[in-house]
Amino acid sequence: MAKGQTRTATVLKRHEEELRSEWLKQLETEGSGRDSRISEKDLRAQTAEFLSLLQQAAQVGDVDDTTGAHWTEIRRFLEELSRKRVLQGFTSEQTARFVFSLKKPLFARLRSELLKEPEALAEETWMASELLDKMGLLTIQAFQRTREEMINRQQQELLELSTPVIKLWEGVLAVPMIGTLDSARTQLVMESLLQKIVEHGAEIAIIDITGVPTVDTLVAQHLLKTVTAIRLMGAECIVSGVRPQIAQTIVHLGVDLEGVTTKANLADALSLALRRSGFTVSKSKA
Repeated sequence: MAKGQTRTATVLKRHEEELRSEWLKQLETEGSGRDSRISEKDLRAQTAEFLSLLQQAAQVGDVDDTTGAHWTEIRRFLEELSRKRVLQGFTSEQTARFVFSLKKPLFARLRSELLKEPEALAEETWMASELLDKMGLLTIQAFQRTREEMINRQQQELLELSTPVIKLWEGVLAVPMIGTLDSARTQLVMESLLQKIVEHGAEIAIIDITGVPTVDTLVAQHLLKTVTAIRLMGAECIVSGVRPQIAQTIVHLGVDLEGVTTKANLADALSLALRRSGFTVSKSKA
């Protein structure tokens, strides 16, 4: 173990309680101690656990390489801390500040210990700074991963909410499409609709594109794939919401929709679906 590692680790172990107290004051000064999103009790527990894990790892691990097995627990702690901070609404900067704010009290302790050894002090300060920088970067990386996972999950949930499969009548299902139709949404529509066709034993499925702002070649191809998949399941498909502008665009693009039943609106599509299912709808004379 290098000399720099030993001295830094010694300071962390010898002054653990004092460092934690000074660190909490630093966090208070920077605003973290007054943040209502995290209780004082939780903040104290987190600082105590981090310092304990840090000094233990520094005693036996290589400060220059924090990827080793001795640093596993502290990495796990920082990942969990970052995950909680994301859920609590903190920014990545605020999350990393939890680690970076330890620099000032730690540097002060090193300076006090090595006041008469300027070269050792410079070496220790540099090593301690690099160590906390690595810990801070770990929190940022973990924070970003959690945010990306959360965003992806929310996008998936929004996709599912934006493509509901509705039972309009016995044997008749409908999917109202709203917004841009891309590969991901097409796949989701296909999976949801085909599953519902099987569950309900539906014979007709209506895809309503009234809420789709534009139709280009890619969108038309996605629609054709969905229609083909529905037919392979033994059901019939009707595409509704084909406005004049969309019809002109499809013709201009040269997309072949031959064999695909289309209607101008959902009401017309439902009326056709009922007739093909053998139902007759008439206005009451009463």
